[in-house]
Amino acid sequence: MNFAVLVFPGSNCDIDLYKAIEDTIGQPVDYVWHTDGDLSKYDCILVPGGFSYGDYLRCGAIAQFTNVMKAVVKAAEEGKYILGICNGFQVLTEARLLPGALLRNNGMKFRCHQAVLKVENNTTAFTRDYAEGELINIPIAHGEGNYYCDEATLKDLQENNQIVFRYEAGNNPNGSLDDIAGISNKAGNVVGMMPHPERAIHEILGSADGKKMFTSILSAWREKHDAAAIR
Repeated sequence: MNFAVLVFPGSNCDIDLYKAIEDTIGQPVDYVWHTDGDLSKYDCILVPGGFSYGDYLRCGAIAQFTNVMKAVVKAAEEGKYILGICNGFQVLTEARLLPGALLRNNGMKFRCHQAVLKVENNTTAFTRDYAEGELINIPIAHGEGNYYCDEATLKDLQENNQIVFRYEAGNNPNGSLDDIAGISNKAGNVVGMMPHPERAIHEILGSADGKKMFTSILSAWREKHDAAAIR
């Protein structure tokens, strides 16, 4: 299985993601620069955190116009796995691959600490190794992680089981609507989340609960391709 880690000017979690793939599932992984318009060789595209283009205009607003994001849109339409983390989640909403928007945190402060998440949907390719309702400890580091959407969109997210993660009840760090920490598209192949699973793959870092994000992707891909081979 081939992984791409996108790199924009201002990305600062790309190395973390690259190392997470190496350390958890040992699959081939490449850095892909924002000017590259061909993602055809990759099965999963990872959009990292950081401050793409200095977060000018809005977080992720400029990154959406890059060559590589045009290729990401195509890859998503083809059913490939797309995961956006923190700024990557913001980029995916700006590119309209995911609904809603990320606003400034309540209190207008940057939040950087561990956060307890509840796995709301364990049927996606990114969460299948978790149990439904499982509580996991994943760090956050963001100033604009306050998820917002209109009432109709929220209803759709709830009814279509597109809310993948919520912050544990009573511990919402940024004011996100309905305690949302991560969502998927309707097809389930695109997921965005504010917390950083790539920073939770070794107990020495405070938690290894992020490992299952990456093992899930690999097992989903293998199952899909084994089924295709049988047909």
